[in-house]
Amino acid sequence: MPERMVGKQAPRFEMEAVLPNKEFGKVSLEENMKNDKWTVLFFYPMDFTFVCPTEITAMSDRFEEFEDLDAVVVGASTDTIHTHLAWINTDRKNNGLGQLNYSLAADTNHVVARDYGVLIEEEGVALRGLFIIDPEGELKYSVVNHNNIGRDVDETLRVLQALQTGGLCPANWKPGQATLNV
Repeated sequence: MPERMVGKQAPRFEMEAVLPNKEFGKVSLEENMKNDKWTVLFFYPMDFTFVCPTEITAMSDRFEEFEDLDAVVVGASTDTIHTHLAWINTDRKNNGLGQLNYSLAADTNHVVARDYGVLIEEEGVALRGLFIIDPEGELKYSVVNHNNIGRDVDETLRVLQALQTGGLCPANWKPGQATLNV
């Protein structure tokens, strides 16, 4: 039986990444925590596929909304930083990513995908896992989709905002609505 992760300290990570300026660097949960930022970490299966660029570019297009919520977005797959950069340098019209507003990390040794429970061992790729981690390093939200199904950026932003209220948010809660009084 898998161990529960939500409500516990998130597995720490540091990965090589292609930064928004297209330079190689590193991303880490510790750095986000040190800067008092929320972390939205999402895994996708692999570069140069079909569903993945729709999610990656949708997150990038809404990046300012995450930034306004003091959240750092990190996308990750088991591909290399060199493959990531080639995909970023490919125009969106050609199934590429074009300019991204957040970092794409390379989990080439599969450690982080394994730590977060999304690695498909026999294929060496990640499932579509999305994790929201608070500035203290607690994993607050986790969702894993089948690789055929893209995620909804609106829902990710809604959940992030709900978590940031610190209150009890009922079903279908929307930003700006009251939380439950108990």
